[in-house]
Amino acid sequence: MTKTITYLLGMLITILIGTYFFITCCSECNATSTHEEPAKEKVIVKEPSATSYPFAIDANGFAYNTNDNYNFNVSSNAILMPLSANLTKGINGLKNYLEANDGNVVNVTGYYTSEEENNSAFPNLGLARANAIKNDLASKGISTAQINTLGKLMDDMVPKENTYWGAASFDIEERSVNEKDDLNALYEKIKTDPLILYFNTAEASIYLDAEQRQKVADISRYIDKVEDATVSVVGHTDATGQASTNMRLGQDRAEFAKNYLMQNGIAESKIIATSKGQTQPIATNATEEGREKNRRTVITLN
Repeated sequence: MTKTITYLLGMLITILIGTYFFITCCSECNATSTHEEPAKEKVIVKEPSATSYPFAIDANGFAYNTNDNYNFNVSSNAILMPLSANLTKGINGLKNYLEANDGNVVNVTGYYTSEEENNSAFPNLGLARANAIKNDLASKGISTAQINTLGKLMDDMVPKENTYWGAASFDIEERSVNEKDDLNALYEKIKTDPLILYFNTAEASIYLDAEQRQKVADISRYIDKVEDATVSVVGHTDATGQASTNMRLGQDRAEFAKNYLMQNGIAESKIIATSKGQTQPIATNATEEGREKNRRTVITLN
């Protein structure tokens, strides 16, 4: 009897222990199996804020600051008009300052990004924008001889509704003591290696490579700094057809190139367009290759 009771108690204890472990372990297993993966956080890409650079100068005795500035559309060097009243006030102050301090110059640095398309005749869109600003300053009475133009890559610029707000900076410094020698060297460089364009009269546009764009920038800089400097644009043809017809054809080519330079900010009064027709070949007219070389427009300084 005692053995039976002991046996039954042992079975009861075993059942109780088994039940306990079953409930405990299976509950944990079930909790583990039904546990959901934590929800992944949704990544939200924040749009960068649009940038805005002020018209701000504080150097060599001139100080002016306004949040307004010259603005440009993406991939464009055309200034968005009209200018604000505050910016115009600052430009007038700058004009008066430079007139009273002809030993100083204003440096205009145009900004551009590597994502923009450069359709100008200048090496980069920043320099083209600086050149556009220079022309606007000149129209307001500031001598181009007191304006230096530069371009700067600014990939931090962010447009707002396709517009870069304040895509330029300004600074004032004293004229370089070597300016005269630098300009003489630039003149010799341009005369020794002029800009030569080869194109058919039917073409409606001119496409320049990097070297040709730099030549345009050099020519523009020289005529800005030298008051009586002018640009010579001479059209040439091959010997096919009548000489009188080719003289007119050469003039057409020269006028086409002149208009291109004017569209890129070089003043019409500074450009002299002429024709030499077929009278100055640089290669034989007996081959197509030679005739192609003779059909050219040469742009240099007078």
